[in-house]
Amino acid sequence: MDYAATLLSKIPSTSAKRSRSLKQLVETLETYMPAEQIEQVMKSYKLSALAHHGQKRMSGEPYITHPVAVAHSLAKMHFDSQTIIASILHDVVEDTETSLEEIKKEFGEEAASLVDGVSKLDQMATTSRAETQAESFRKMMLAMIEDIRVILIKLADRLHNMQTLDVMPKEKQARIARETLEIYAPIANRLGINHMKVALEDLGFRH
Repeated sequence: MDYAATLLSKIPSTSAKRSRSLKQLVETLETYMPAEQIEQVMKSYKLSALAHHGQKRMSGEPYITHPVAVAHSLAKMHFDSQTIIASILHDVVEDTETSLEEIKKEFGEEAASLVDGVSKLDQMATTSRAETQAESFRKMMLAMIEDIRVILIKLADRLHNMQTLDVMPKEKQARIARETLEIYAPIANRLGINHMKVALEDLGFRH
């Protein structure tokens, strides 16, 4: 049995304990998504929660609170189930033992492709950002993305990171805030997602 299947086998399909944030996510999904698709989202939550088990954010919260918040941000925009699943799993390949092939086996090619796109975007940000001007970097990001949902997951990811930035050292807060103002807020603006643009700018200037 592979790693993902092993994790999923540890929790019966009806026994997932819903945290407050998970409950909010499910309630939002129930306003527009069919029950069978919500079940798949819950399956992705179980895998992500188990894969990230023991990992903490700088705030001390369980790591799973982050992907759930990212997913909720996109659910409020009524994104499809594959986008929500990928947002919940977006750090699993990079930060745990779960492979992309296992995600593809459990959730299909589309969700796996979105997760892979976010991972590649993160890798590019790590290796290229310091050598590239903000405007050129934005163009690189947009040019390499075949599915715009990858960028949207990344924007939601950055938004939640900005909302929880207070726990970081001041120097790191300033660096991340500057990057947000130079790269991510302009991308949200270019894509016409005004509420994300405004939120990213407000948080960026605050820090």
